[in-house]
Amino acid sequence: MQRLGAGVNRADFIPEQIWIRPEDEQLRPLNRADDPELWAEHVASEDSVVTRVSMDANGMVWPTCSSSAIYVMRQMIDAAELKPGLSVLEIGTGTGYNAAIMADAGVRVTTVEIDSELAAAASAALERTGFADRVTVITGDGENGAPEQASFDRVIVTAAARTIPYSWVEQTVDGGRIVVPYSGPECAGALLVLDVTEGAAIGRAVGDAFFMPLRDQKQPQSVLQAKRAPNALRQFRITVTQTGQEVTMTTAI
Repeated sequence: MQRLGAGVNRADFIPEQIWIRPEDEQLRPLNRADDPELWAEHVASEDSVVTRVSMDANGMVWPTCSSSAIYVMRQMIDAAELKPGLSVLEIGTGTGYNAAIMADAGVRVTTVEIDSELAAAASAALERTGFADRVTVITGDGENGAPEQASFDRVIVTAAARTIPYSWVEQTVDGGRIVVPYSGPECAGALLVLDVTEGAAIGRAVGDAFFMPLRDQKQPQSVLQAKRAPNALRQFRITVTQTGQEVTMTTAI
């Protein structure tokens, strides 16, 4: 597989206004027309690019949508063990850039976005850049997956989940894999890899991946920002079946 994103220009997917955090300041908007060089510098970096924000009751600005950091996407794609020809379900289309880089690597992508405006913008960007024939964009709740397009060899989730929807397991082929950031209190910010066998998904934490939560699975910032217990990544185990989800913390070796 070629280097991730080699055939895709992220600038083609990023809106004219992004949000940046100068040093330790609060997020502030940056319009491309006002400072094209600074805009281009942020977009060309391997870091995440915040594209939407919201303000909480305390006046703090928090990101609600972003183009994922390239090194995190590389970690997720490596964990998924993508190969050309596989069918991939992506949960959380965002700008469409992640779907494009996976399609550029030779997989068939179905991507689900709950926000209709984001889905439309991503579809337009994928059309402009020549990826529309390799990526199907669906507007809907990602927790439901994409049953009409199932089944999938891989599921890659670009939003954090505290509860893994069983629909993702159902729509993954036997021997397939789900890669998802976790937002539960046991190990918030962990990247999980779940292998699907005979209707169950069994997984572990393989690294860090801090993503914004699924819309209906929001967590307080106190949970998302909490310091993990020592060895939490090594101890975390999860099993997802039709009857529910079980998390255990094993004794670290």
